[in-house]
This record gives sequence, C-alpha cells and structure tokens, in this order.
Amino acid sequence: MIKKLKAPVLFISAAMLSSTPIMAYEAGDILMRTGTASVNPEKSSNDIDQVAGQAVKANDNTQLGISGTYMLTNQIGIEVLGATPFSHNITAKDGTLGAPGADIGEVKHLPPTISAQYYFLDNTSAIQPYVGGGLNITVFFDEKAGKDAKALGYDKLSLDESYGLAVQAGVDYNINENMFVNASAMYAKIGTTATLEGSSGKLTVDYDLDPMVYRVNFGYKF
Repeated sequence: MIKKLKAPVLFISAAMLSSTPIMAYEAGDILMRTGTASVNPEKSSNDIDQVAGQAVKANDNTQLGISGTYMLTNQIGIEVLGATPFSHNITAKDGTLGAPGADIGEVKHLPPTISAQYYFLDNTSAIQPYVGGGLNITVFFDEKAGKDAKALGYDKLSLDESYGLAVQAGVDYNINENMFVNASAMYAKIGTTATLEGSSGKLTVDYDLDPMVYRVNFGYKF
C-alpha cells in the first residue's frame, strides 16, 4: 500500500511546490457574481394608522441575484447589485382586517444597490474577506390588493419607493485565476408607506422592512 501511494504523493508534492500562488484581485479587474439572493424582511410593520394595535407582515423571498464589482485598486472596489424581481405576500398580523393571516396583498420590488467594498488581504491570498457600504434604492411595482382586503372594500394597494443605506460583509474563495465562490450577507435600510384604498376609504401603514439579504454565488474574474 505504501509503495502504491508513494508515486501519487510525490507527484502531488511536486505539483504543489512548482505551482505559483493564485493571484486574487488587481486594479482594473471586473468581478461578476451570480447565485441565490434571499430577502428576509422584518416580520411586522408599525400599527395601521387607523387601526391601533394592528399590523401587517411580509414573507421571505429568494430570487436570482447578480452583481458586478470594478476594482479601483487591489483592495477597493465599487459594486452594483441587482436581481430578478422579489415578490412578497402581505398578510394580516394579530387579526388585522379580519383573521390572522388574512390576505392583504402582493407586491414586487427591485432593490438595486451600489456599494464601495474593501478587501482586507493582499492579492496573493486565495481567501478574500471584504466589507462594504452604500446606497439602496427599492422600487415597488405590480402591487395587488388581496382577496380579504377586497372583501372589506379595499381594492387598490400602493407602496412608496425607498432610499436607504446598506452595509455588507462577505468572503470570496478563489478556485483558480478566474473562478471563485462567494457567500455574503447585507443589511438594507428599506422603509415604505403602504396604502390600501377603496369604497371603504383609505388605510395607511409605515413598514420598515429593513431586510437581511443572504447570497451564495459563483464568481468569475475578467
């Protein structure tokens, strides 16, 4: 058994000794990351303005996320983050507008974010942890009132767009000169006012979704 292992071990040892370190990131590189992006908003809004003690909530949603980073220096980059539209169901909390879990509506949104990133290690390290911060813009669209809201005379739902800060932390692991894998977490300050309107009048509620966004990605360096 030892004789059988001797040749492969010698070959692997020679390959390791003769291999050059993987060069990570340098000024001018473009890093593309794509994979899953999971948005996990806060589970409760403020009280509905006209219904004290009652609130709504939104569910989590996972979509395809994509981002591109341009390296200004070996350790500083600018990232633009996008995704396919996220979709959230808005439901009653604690018996709002009927029973708990009543269907209040559905909404889609896009949360483009631009951030500056700082990579801690030099470009000879295969592992590249980083932090970042920037601006999130969330645009809501395709808002639809739910069946339970409609049954109570509210047939129109609208949400205001949001501007807020975003902070992130992540790590890349370079597989070779061009390919890497990535995991990251981002906190985005997203606040909106949701409005239900119809024959029964108008209801408004402030909702600080302030989600955590978790990503797992495959990356490629150009």
